[in-house]
Amino acid sequence: MTTDRDVTGREGAEAYTLRVNGREVRVAARPSRSLLDVLHDDLGLGEVRYGCGEGVCGTCTVLVDGEAVSACLMFVAQAEGHEITTLSGLASLAGDAAATEVHARGRALHPLQQSFLRNGALQCGFCTPGMILAAHALVERVGQPTREEVAYELVGNLCRCTGYAKIFDAVAEYAGAAADGTRARHVEPVSDHGSVAS
Repeated sequence: MTTDRDVTGREGAEAYTLRVNGREVRVAARPSRSLLDVLHDDLGLGEVRYGCGEGVCGTCTVLVDGEAVSACLMFVAQAEGHEITTLSGLASLAGDAAATEVHARGRALHPLQQSFLRNGALQCGFCTPGMILAAHALVERVGQPTREEVAYELVGNLCRCTGYAKIFDAVAEYAGAAADGTRARHVEPVSDHGSVAS
């Protein structure tokens, strides 16, 4: 690692190469800077949001090597060498063009995102990126989780708008479709030559 100034001009920054949403990006930051701050502030990934800063609300959840992680608790130095997936990169994990629908704004949606929309499993949307990523990690790990397993897994993702029932329904629908083979569940992330933020 080379010593540099980070984007805010602070001394003590180091250069890191991160793999975010299938792309390699170079950032300069202090080793103690959170992955949340780098993803949100430096890379402009607005779907990675600050909630509590203590790892208890789930708002900043990202996938690190396929596992749900609170980005506010991970240092950027710890993220180097790992595959980081945010909500905007989730569609690339679907792998099957037929399984990925294009949203009205021209962005591809992962089948789990589509399930959240169909089931009305979101309100204000603030917690939704973390909720979807945590649910995705669960389905990848377990296959078809029970409602109790979904509730247990998402206990660290707080939503102040919904009663969670529609969220559980969306996860169950997606997991069922994935198990039936009607939706692609897992492929290696593909490279995106566009911008990091979709």
